[in-house]
Amino acid sequence: MKKGKDYRKTKRACYLGFVTQAIVANFTPLLFMAFHHEYKIPIASLALIPAVFYIIQLITDLLCAKFKNINYRKSIIISGITSATGLMGLAFLPELFPNPLVGILLCVCVYAIGSGLIEVLCSPIIEACPFPNKEGMMSLLHSFYCWGAVGVIVGSTLFFSLFGLDHWRFLACLWALIPLYNIINFATCPIEPIVPDAESMSMGQLLRNGMFWIFLLLMVAAGASEATMAQWTSAFAEASLGVEKAIGDLAGPCGFAFCMGLGRLWYSKKGQNLDLSAYMTWAGLLSLVAYLTASLASVPLLSLAGCMVSGLAVGIMWPGSISLTSARIPNGGTALFALLALAGDAGGTFGPSLVGLCTHFTGDDIHGGILAATFFPALLVVCLLILRRKSARL
Repeated sequence: MKKGKDYRKTKRACYLGFVTQAIVANFTPLLFMAFHHEYKIPIASLALIPAVFYIIQLITDLLCAKFKNINYRKSIIISGITSATGLMGLAFLPELFPNPLVGILLCVCVYAIGSGLIEVLCSPIIEACPFPNKEGMMSLLHSFYCWGAVGVIVGSTLFFSLFGLDHWRFLACLWALIPLYNIINFATCPIEPIVPDAESMSMGQLLRNGMFWIFLLLMVAAGASEATMAQWTSAFAEASLGVEKAIGDLAGPCGFAFCMGLGRLWYSKKGQNLDLSAYMTWAGLLSLVAYLTASLASVPLLSLAGCMVSGLAVGIMWPGSISLTSARIPNGGTALFALLALAGDAGGTFGPSLVGLCTHFTGDDIHGGILAATFFPALLVVCLLILRRKSARL
């Protein structure tokens, strides 16, 4: 630790940053039925909400990659301001427009900017801190997205059960208190540059690096493997087990996020003496088996168990891909982390879309869609084997 600097405060700020990202990504989808009944928005139109969220987040990732010299402190403070503003705006902005969906989408755009900045900046902020066991620290950092997702799903479900869905505006403002509080943390904690500006690589330099394309593909596979199951487990639980939505949310995305968080927490504590690429390869194989079990098992509970096991397996994929890339390309700078976030988000957009498309072509059988998604953990394993072979030659 550098003398006189409390990097534990930096760590706490980044943890709450990922909790904030989990809130903005998972809270609004829980309100779909409230929007449908209160504002008379068609269910099909509500699909624009996650689509706009990920598009704006992708654009934010791309802009961060393009602009080399980003002020980390100012940008991460902006992430807290936009996240809180977007959440609080949901409470009143929709009613100011003739079409309430326009107001909702404006709020989504604002907090998606915050989410994108958190995703790009928190990882390099932690990477630049003088902590031992950087790989474990990165895994622990990303586990807080999982705990945040569990917290917002369970907390919101409990709130709605006690006070009713009609009071969702109050809950939106309550969740906004977390990013508002975290602005103070980021304004006062020590933040070091990941690479001096003069030494960091530009986006063009990175894209001309042949090895970097393999890392980008690895990140696409990691993002798709994670997001596909995360976004489809609720519908999968409802369809396979025949349960209502509240139970499906708890057994599906909440259970998946909890298992993924456990996987990341375990690696942060026990992974210091493990070969990360080998560990990720075995995790990819386990994820492949879990996807196959979920899609092909004839016993519904066994299928659900496959979903949960996939959560344990994919936990290391996103933070592990970041750690592997930053170790191989140490002077990548902000552009590296932004492009990795962009690739992960691209995978997180394409993977669930592929499941939806294949589910449609298999007669609305979600099992067929999940089976098609086994491509992504298989791709991750192939990328890791290529990287291990190339490393052995060096």
